[in-house]
Amino acid sequence: MDLDLAPDLSAALAAATYTYDQVAELLGPDAHAALQRNETTPGLRRTADGSPLATLTRLFLLQTPVSLTAAEGALPGLVERSVAAGLVDVDGDQVRALLDLRPYADDLLDLWVASDLTPGMDGTPYRTRPDHVLGVSSASTSLAQLTIRDDVGSALDLGTGCGVQSLHLAEHADRVVGTDVNPRALALARFTCALNGVEADIRDGSLFEPVAGERFDLIVTNPPFVISPATGERLVYRDSGMPGDQVVERIVRAAPGHLTDGGWCQILANWAITDRPWDERLGSWVTGADAYAVQREVLDPAAYVEMWLKDSGAHPSTGGVPVSYRRRYDEWLGWLEAQGVQGIGFGWLNLHRTDASPRLSFTEWPYEVEQPIGAHVTGWHRDAEAAAAGADALWATRLHLAADVVQETQGAAGAEDPGTIVLRQQRGLRRAHQVDTVVAAVAGACDGDLPLGVIVDAVAQLTGAEPGPTRASCLGQLRELVADGFLRPT
Repeated sequence: MDLDLAPDLSAALAAATYTYDQVAELLGPDAHAALQRNETTPGLRRTADGSPLATLTRLFLLQTPVSLTAAEGALPGLVERSVAAGLVDVDGDQVRALLDLRPYADDLLDLWVASDLTPGMDGTPYRTRPDHVLGVSSASTSLAQLTIRDDVGSALDLGTGCGVQSLHLAEHADRVVGTDVNPRALALARFTCALNGVEADIRDGSLFEPVAGERFDLIVTNPPFVISPATGERLVYRDSGMPGDQVVERIVRAAPGHLTDGGWCQILANWAITDRPWDERLGSWVTGADAYAVQREVLDPAAYVEMWLKDSGAHPSTGGVPVSYRRRYDEWLGWLEAQGVQGIGFGWLNLHRTDASPRLSFTEWPYEVEQPIGAHVTGWHRDAEAAAAGADALWATRLHLAADVVQETQGAAGAEDPGTIVLRQQRGLRRAHQVDTVVAAVAGACDGDLPLGVIVDAVAQLTGAEPGPTRASCLGQLRELVADGFLRPT
């Protein structure tokens, strides 16, 4: 990739208003949704006016050849240079894209991301090349939404791919390093960064090898986590070459040694579910860090194998050979069975470096959450510390009920007291806790003015109960409410 092309190209893209919002408006909701399903016909019907924006949308997003005249109008003086850079190809009076150049955005900036073309558009047969560089995907946006956005001195984008995370990190980190083992990914990540005027040190190498001896305030990674036998065909963006979930285990074990004091490592990953409970198994990998893990989804082995074989183009519907597909399916499924894999978990692993005894929190949460969720990760750590205080310290703490918590009650019509009381968060993980009337009353009275113990004693007196036994009976529930962020230190 010709990095000298990047500034002129980004200027042309901006002049054509080739931005996420403008493309979405041009396509409209139906064509935009169809494109996410890899269908281009609705989009082609919306981009026929020959404008620079329509031309670039057809060329790079809909992967449809455009006339040389239209291309030169959208990229004035840059078509020949784009050919030399491997971005497009000219055949007669037609120009076609060789790479995906996609508008992207966050709350602050309009961005562009370079990657390989999306395979299988309009149902055409495809085989994904081993060194395919994935573009903006659900996994990359999920990791971006998970990432803590506090200002930091240094950040590491481990397994950078096309460079999406590096773009985000550059907005709040003084120094950004990205690593990858795929030469195509390294080239495209450097081009993506240059296209957006982002300074990032993109290095070649596996896992932490390129940053040996260095420490970072923040590490983010969506590693090649697909759980497979690690034999046969390998797609670099998803297959680490290590069997099972060893790549995730290695990252979890090594990451604390590359974090500054109080630094965070955030991982989007798969893990194997075996006879051993998943939280116990993952917890055994953690040393030198507090861990906050959320299991968002579990797939059965057959569904998992089917998903990733289709992803590679091996399924007959995508052009694969039926006999080969069935053989690979059987081998992969048999290997998972032999390894005792009963399911595959997907979710988030957050590590916070500490020299104290690690604090572990593992949650299964397949429900809808507020996005972006990153701000709530640091909240978890703060809340967990508060909840871990001794009983005397907790009773002396002034707490307030989080502003997003609402109370839901259910019961028989006309009943004096509700049958159930549920406190529910409206933000973050949007968790819920069923509580008794005493705890509900205590939570409702927490406004930061009085210590928790004083409030509990007052509620006990109002209900005609003894303060001591009341404290003992509600301590566990109150700790849970503090740990989950329902009640927070003032």
